[in-house]
Amino acid sequence: EVTFQLGRTRMLVNELLKVGQGSVIELEKMAGETLEILANQRLVARGEVVVINEKFGIRVTEIISPMERVEKLK
Repeated sequence: EVTFQLGRTRMLVNELLKVGQGSVIELEKMAGETLEILANQRLVARGEVVVINEKFGIRVTEIISPMERVEKLK
């Protein structure tokens, strides 16, 4: 399973229930910051969002070194 994580936020349940189409949810990261690419919930790379022919994609900008991946397991 591959996951792209743009950012995180915390919300109360009553705030979540108010979210609807067109709602804006503020994330911890700023626009333009790199996103995390996870494989099986483990960080493997970082990248950026790109738009090509009106479709979103991810450009990989950094592969996490094997040593860094091992360190994250601890």
